[in-house]
Amino acid sequence: MDFNVKKLASDAGVFFTRAVQFTEEKLGQAEKTELDAHFESLMSRADCTKNWTEKIFRQTEVLLQPNPSARIEEFLYEKLDRKAPSRITNGELLGQYMQDAAKEFGPGTPYGSTLMEVGECERRLGEAERDFLQTSAISFLNPLRNFLEGDWRTISKERRLLENRRLDLDACKTRLKKAKAAEVKAAVSPSTAPDFEETRPRNYVLSASASALWSEEVEKAEHELRVAQTEFDRQAEVTRLLLEGISSTHVNHLRCLHEFVEAQAAYYKQCNLHMQDLQKELSRFPNAFAVNSMSAAGSSLPGTATSPADAETLKIEEVQAPATGTRKAKVLYDYDAADSSELSLLADELITVYTVPGMDSDWLVGERGNQKGKVPVTYLELLS
Repeated sequence: MDFNVKKLASDAGVFFTRAVQFTEEKLGQAEKTELDAHFESLMSRADCTKNWTEKIFRQTEVLLQPNPSARIEEFLYEKLDRKAPSRITNGELLGQYMQDAAKEFGPGTPYGSTLMEVGECERRLGEAERDFLQTSAISFLNPLRNFLEGDWRTISKERRLLENRRLDLDACKTRLKKAKAAEVKAAVSPSTAPDFEETRPRNYVLSASASALWSEEVEKAEHELRVAQTEFDRQAEVTRLLLEGISSTHVNHLRCLHEFVEAQAAYYKQCNLHMQDLQKELSRFPNAFAVNSMSAAGSSLPGTATSPADAETLKIEEVQAPATGTRKAKVLYDYDAADSSELSLLADELITVYTVPGMDSDWLVGERGNQKGKVPVTYLELLS
């Protein structure tokens, strides 16, 4: 118990001495040991790295998980060292709703069959999103978090310890300076020398009587200064090595950034492929609106309707371009012809298109040189 009380008193004395030194430095009443320019540059770069890494980390979290409640839930599971339950993505949920609706409406109807295809595409998009989120968390978010919660905490701890060593060093310098000044003054005029009790350190435990010689006090102050200088130099070297390690942190974060970009590019490419496949599938479905309008026209104008058999017997090679009504169109996506009546397309090429009586409104007749065939309207951008 006696040892603990003495240690507590010693620690309190050290803390008080550092507080006095810090206050006097702020008031301009004490000198401060300055670090070299290279060391200051290393600390500035470390602070900059920490600040921007923290901002990038937080915003990436928002990008990958916009829901604040979900982010808080994941944070709590992480702190409790428990695995967070798998969460279905919005795309997967939407796809599930669409497919359930298609079953209710009837998968054989135009609306039901379309819902089924779109729902399946949304499900695949949701799965691709979940894979992207998992990959990004492992390859990008986790390394940033490890730096902030690991390396940076170690650097901050060593920097605080270095600042304490510096305060101890400067306090010893101030003590030695006062002791030498008092020694000189006592040698010149002993009657006007300051009282030893008033000039000794506040946390100094006397090992001799209060009438100890000033020369002994100077020797003790010089010894304490040498010890403080050694501890300061040792801590400065440790802190310098940690700060220089920020360069390795940049290299590691650069690699992680490349992996994040690759994952993002692969995700968007996969989404684009899914959407192109969906457009191709939808272009093959009959247009219910066109069928209904044709049926209405046939009932109001007898003798002018085109029967399904007539539409099927329409031969593309026998179709002639009208004198007026042809237009230029730009192809938006590649399209592979399903049969000989269709025309394969290449993205960004220009073709001539026109319509003929009895054709589905979702299709046009396209011509490219001597080639001719049906083309889906959804793959074209009609030009004026």
